[in-house]
Amino acid sequence: MKAHKISDSVFVIHADIHTDDRFEGIWPIPHGVTLNSYAVRGEKTALIDLIKDWSGSVGQFDEQLASIGLSFEKIDYLVLNHLEPDHTAFLNEIRRRNPGVQILSTAKGIAMVRNFFKITDNLREVKSGDSLDLGNGKVLDFVETPNIHWPETMMTWDRSDKVLFSCDGFGSYGALGDRVFDDEFSKEEHEHFYRESLRYYANIVASFSSFVKKALDKLGGLDPAVIAPSHGIVWRKNVKEICDRYARFAGYNTGGTCEREVCVIWGSMYGYTKRGVDAVMEGIESEGVRCVSHRVPDTDSSFVLADAYRAAGLVIAMPTYEYKMFPPMAHVLDLFERKHVTGKSVLRIGSWGWVGGAKKEYEESIAALKWSSLESVEWQGIPSEGDLALLKERGKMLARMVKGA
Repeated sequence: MKAHKISDSVFVIHADIHTDDRFEGIWPIPHGVTLNSYAVRGEKTALIDLIKDWSGSVGQFDEQLASIGLSFEKIDYLVLNHLEPDHTAFLNEIRRRNPGVQILSTAKGIAMVRNFFKITDNLREVKSGDSLDLGNGKVLDFVETPNIHWPETMMTWDRSDKVLFSCDGFGSYGALGDRVFDDEFSKEEHEHFYRESLRYYANIVASFSSFVKKALDKLGGLDPAVIAPSHGIVWRKNVKEICDRYARFAGYNTGGTCEREVCVIWGSMYGYTKRGVDAVMEGIESEGVRCVSHRVPDTDSSFVLADAYRAAGLVIAMPTYEYKMFPPMAHVLDLFERKHVTGKSVLRIGSWGWVGGAKKEYEESIAALKWSSLESVEWQGIPSEGDLALLKERGKMLARMVKGA
């Protein structure tokens, strides 16, 4: 595979990762993921962001660098926008191959190079307003964008070609194959990558939405012709689309408008809670509101998190389990707290066997999320006709709340 050309002096170097490994050790990537770096050439050459040795990534990089007459040994500067190991784990090996390469990052990034990788020489700290002149009119500027999604993060701006190298900002899951640019994919393929970018955002970035909004404001004056992230599609035709998408994602948990739909998250031990779920969904759908349903633990929490994050309404349905919450639901709610899934309209329902008890633990787990909650509905064993009628009505009430959001 050859490097992909952004301009005569800027090239995409990317590895497609197909593996059963989980991203960050947590999130499944059934459609793969890319690791994107960028070679920028003036009189000297910079490589922006790096890789880990993962599922053949090093061989893919070697091949693509060679296609434009480069190698790791010929790089003059290594710009590290972000120090997470999926972008830096190869750092000691590149230093072994190329002892003279100068490494640039923010002050916090350089501290991590020293402390994490034990590299102490040829390091240069940069901050917002600093630049790197590669010669032949090629200048890179640096913009600090902390907490997208680590505190040392920055982005790099190519003045002449108006390329924003955004690292994890504007990223997505999903391997790309031999196409990397947005205008090379069909409408149906873009729908797939939309879902993967939402899941990526909800899994990786959602905790830091306020910082995403600050970065979008800071970057607003640049007017990039290309947005080049470290994961996923490189945007050169519809740059505004990915910017608007990230702004919308960032708004989902910072007071913006969520999608007027309900994510139903449910677990059932013997089918009795499921009967209640069916009644609630009947009520919701009778009001013309779309439902997305996930059973836990059958559906991985990565996908649950993505749909719950975007939805204005939630149904949390679970039986009481040994005096407390159904354990798979407790895990999901813990993720909601960690990822700031806030400001939802919510209905909780569930059955119990010999005794209730989920209510107290549930209310403690959601206390920080600022949810607008309808009165919970609980029942023992098989739901009665009266229970089912009440559950259907509660579904209608939730749908009306969502329509008015």
